[in-house]
Amino acid sequence: MISLWPRSLYARLVLVLLAGLIIAQLISAAISLSERDQALFRFSDSQWAQRDAQVVELMDSLNPADRKRIALIITTPRLLVSLGKPPQATSPPDAQMQEFREMLTTLVGSDHEVRVVMAQRTPQEAVVGVPVTELDVPHTRASGHIITEVQLKDGSWVNFDHPQPWTVTDRPYRLLLSFSVLLCSVLLLSFFAVHRMTRPLTDLARAADELGRDIHRLPLPERGPTEVRRAAVAFNNMQSRIRDFIDERTRFLTAVSHDLRTPITRLRLRAEMLEDEQVRGKFVRDLHDMENLVNSTMDFLRGLETQEAAQPVDILALLETVQADAAETGQDVDLQESAAIKPIIGRPRALRRCLDNLVSNAIRYGKGARMSVADTGRAVIIRVRDMGPGIPPAELERVFEPYYRLEYARSQEGGGTGLGLSIARNIAQLHGGSLVLQNHPEGGLEAILTLPRT
Repeated sequence: MISLWPRSLYARLVLVLLAGLIIAQLISAAISLSERDQALFRFSDSQWAQRDAQVVELMDSLNPADRKRIALIITTPRLLVSLGKPPQATSPPDAQMQEFREMLTTLVGSDHEVRVVMAQRTPQEAVVGVPVTELDVPHTRASGHIITEVQLKDGSWVNFDHPQPWTVTDRPYRLLLSFSVLLCSVLLLSFFAVHRMTRPLTDLARAADELGRDIHRLPLPERGPTEVRRAAVAFNNMQSRIRDFIDERTRFLTAVSHDLRTPITRLRLRAEMLEDEQVRGKFVRDLHDMENLVNSTMDFLRGLETQEAAQPVDILALLETVQADAAETGQDVDLQESAAIKPIIGRPRALRRCLDNLVSNAIRYGKGARMSVADTGRAVIIRVRDMGPGIPPAELERVFEPYYRLEYARSQEGGGTGLGLSIARNIAQLHGGSLVLQNHPEGGLEAILTLPRT
């Protein structure tokens, strides 16, 4: 039952409304059909009682010889009128027959004794020699015969044998059609109303997802019901505060990084004036590390910016450019052949920086890079594999933390600042994608960059 229960709020509301409307319509239809049957019964009883009362009034006004002749004239396939001793009843009257008796007594007067019994016999047995025709109402049938016995004013009896009040047996097509039209109309309106009510939640979820990739996205429209407007206002205010915080932090770090360039340059000039060769070399190396740290910080901050406009990007051409630039400097970078890939929507400069960082890491720590690209239809997957020893599984996520480096990377000269992978992952997330690392089964570390087409 839990697996059949839908997960989305829209589907749940539609299912609840659908079940409620169907149950309500079925109950309403059952009540309507029951009331219709009762109305038909009351109408049938009233018609038979009035007809019997008219015959009784006529018989009271006739002499005994004329009564038999009139009885034969009045007799029809659905009404047998006889005189004399009443027939033997085969079953006692029920509540409905008692109601019919009271109705007939009111019409003929209290000076006439009225008896109503049930006879279980067919019309052929009731009217011998008279052809039996179909009932007047084609959608009904007789389920028995009512024997009505009325004593006339002179003490003789007149007997009426007619079908029991009709029982409805047909399917009420018009009523079902009416309920079907009503049900479909209400369902369509309900679907529209539920969609309108749940759409702001969908927009809010989409905006929250886009906020992680583009802090400068357009704010949510502040319209709709009061609760929706309040949620949109709160979300827009949150986005504005986060954007201001990031901009302020970026300006601060950019200013600090920029201001550090001047004293680093002065220290480099003064270090060149040192006479001790060994001390001068140590100063130069430390200043070089500081300069690399400043430059990497600037690159990291530029990687967080999203001002570059999105446009169609030819991923295969971009990878070929990265390979060509690396080959010019004598680096070992290989690009496997692949089928033509349709362009994706992205920021070309940011994607170039992401690929450069992945290839640089592969060259620095793995002595070379092997690139491949595949298109799944929904996303483009780029793999960059190095020929190094790989890294411990516990460190596969930690290396994405800013300024975090493995021990053997720290020991290498020019091992970087630990910001390259952080910048690459930020760019991947900016495009709605992901960047993960895994140790390749054949050796080396493999970076998997996934860029969705949406």
